[in-house]
Amino acid sequence: MMNRLRAALRRASNPALRFNRPLVLFQSDDWGRVGVRDRDGWEELTAAGVNLGVKPYDFYSLETAGDLEALAGTLRNHRDSAGRHPSIVMNFIMANVDFDNVDPAHNQIPLHPLTQGLPGKWHRPGLFDAYQAGIRDRLFYPALHGLTHFCEPAVSRELKIAGERSELVAKLWRAQTPYIHWRMPWIGFEYWDPEKKPARQFLTISEQKEAISRAADCFRTMFNSSPLSACAPGYRSNPDSKTAWSEAGVRVVQNGPGDRKALYLDEREILSTFRAIEMEPALGLCHVEQLMKQAEACFHAGVPAVVSIHSINFHSTIRDFRSPTLRLLNDFLAALENKWPDLLYLNDSDLFSIATKGTYTGETGPVNVPVTSTGGHA
Repeated sequence: MMNRLRAALRRASNPALRFNRPLVLFQSDDWGRVGVRDRDGWEELTAAGVNLGVKPYDFYSLETAGDLEALAGTLRNHRDSAGRHPSIVMNFIMANVDFDNVDPAHNQIPLHPLTQGLPGKWHRPGLFDAYQAGIRDRLFYPALHGLTHFCEPAVSRELKIAGERSELVAKLWRAQTPYIHWRMPWIGFEYWDPEKKPARQFLTISEQKEAISRAADCFRTMFNSSPLSACAPGYRSNPDSKTAWSEAGVRVVQNGPGDRKALYLDEREILSTFRAIEMEPALGLCHVEQLMKQAEACFHAGVPAVVSIHSINFHSTIRDFRSPTLRLLNDFLAALENKWPDLLYLNDSDLFSIATKGTYTGETGPVNVPVTSTGGHA
């Protein structure tokens, strides 16, 4: 009863926001996070007895400069009613495992910050320049995903136990692959340890603050600004996460797919957004007609069409996910523009500006988007 009362009070104090224009945002996770190290890494893993090719994330590697340039080219082919190109909000993992400095005797997990490039044998010529070029052209918008994607305490615990799980980690790290999540779900997500009792699965607030502070510092060095938007790895966050994000300068929190929820501003003026459309052709069948129905439902409800599309969809190194994804994206954008000629393409910064001021800066000046508040945010 008390929990229901608290939830009702939160809804009353955080009214839902409704928008009178069709708004489209793309939120995308896992940028900068390495996976299977190209074909050489694939062969090392198969030689070690890892049966790859079972599920899509066995083919997850890392984006290339060519992948980003192809994505940017598709985005440049489209504009909204205010003359703006579509923008991809890219949630970055700010560090990878430092494979060359792993010391099994210490059971530590050394990290290699993205600000120092890629770890070990990983090579992506021109990748960091391609990130920055897309950001300058307002085609990409950097946001914070985390320092790591996996839960460091969970992996460290298994390294100390030195069992079958640690042997799998050792195989992967020798091939310079940090993990393949579906094969080892016990690694959890950065702020969430699945093998703890439910009341203790989230890291403490001090542990979350430390991780988020380190990630935000790397983000500032790499992008010359504080992160305004953040999405927890695996969408696993709690109120402590929001406190830590707020202290790091975050003002937009990205929540995962599920029941479509309206945006709301909390008492700290942090905007919560909710992904309403899953556009993940690398992971399963996805059609323009289906996406358009979901977008129409969003607009009818007065909420932005927030599209979830993970970075794997744009990879081409081990398997070409990029080509079919870009064809689908091009067709989807064309259909949106044809059906809703007054639509606006936004990033999370634009949306925050609209939610707090009723306007944002477009290509040629301010664009006004009236916002109304209603009862709850569910």
